[in-house]
Amino acid sequence: MARPRVGVIGAGNVGATVAREVAAAGIADVALVDIVEGLAKGKALDLAQSLALGGSSSGISGGTEYSLLDGCAAVVVTAGIPRKPGMSRDDLLATNAGIVKAAAEEIRKRAPGAAVVVVTNPLDVMTYLAWRVTGFPAARVAGMAGVLDSARFAHFVSAELKVSASDVRAMVLGGHGDDMVPLPGHTTVDGIPLPELLSADAIAKLADRTRGGGAEIVSYLKTGSAFYAPGAAAALMVSCILRDEKRMLPASAVLDGQYDERDLCLGVPVVLGAGGVERIVELPLTPGARASLKKSADSVRAGIKVLRERGFA
Repeated sequence: MARPRVGVIGAGNVGATVAREVAAAGIADVALVDIVEGLAKGKALDLAQSLALGGSSSGISGGTEYSLLDGCAAVVVTAGIPRKPGMSRDDLLATNAGIVKAAAEEIRKRAPGAAVVVVTNPLDVMTYLAWRVTGFPAARVAGMAGVLDSARFAHFVSAELKVSASDVRAMVLGGHGDDMVPLPGHTTVDGIPLPELLSADAIAKLADRTRGGGAEIVSYLKTGSAFYAPGAAAALMVSCILRDEKRMLPASAVLDGQYDERDLCLGVPVVLGAGGVERIVELPLTPGARASLKKSADSVRAGIKVLRERGFA
């Protein structure tokens, strides 16, 4: 049986990492697309040669032609400008909205049955835009946010406790920005709730570092932003969908009444399988966490308002 095909729009560091993760795992053949002449083709050739060292028989192609997306089962959107030091995710909105809108129009034409995973920032607003422009069912459009933010929280927890990160299951909800909502009560270490292992002050410090996780990396890199973890997180979502794994992970999903929100995308726990976002899981939240989630939703809604005012959605 032929392998499914995954399209990756944007051949920068994040896109190339997604392509590498998907192809190396043998999940699918990969088509890498970028408007910069030669970039996607060159990286695809390099990646294809690297697979000869690892035993995967997945194919990788690259180019500027959106026709490479024809028939893809999933498409990951990473195209856009990255953050620079001192730049917030919301600063990216105007430029990246034009890029994501053009990409979504091509996905609608070329891969009408695809699941779409959005990585471009500001993540939740761009996910909403992709959903509106493609016209796809809400289940088939999701944003890669909570998977990454939860991985960052899990890493910081494991480092603080000096335990394996594989024993930590973290949960971070809300928008992919400064208002994200780490949930200590729903974060466990080998099944033990985090508040039983760390003080409230220690947890608060780890939560704050998680909120600033992307900016911290930007401050070190100076001229770029994180890409290994974002790429791996997007590839994990693709794997869950194509392999029908039905894993419960936090992702930016279209809400229609869940968590008392509707007509926006927000990071919430979802079950990812062959149907995309097969269901949204509503967790019991403390009053404080619910208020924080509402604040985060309001931030996303403000970005969506800007989209509408500028004619993108």
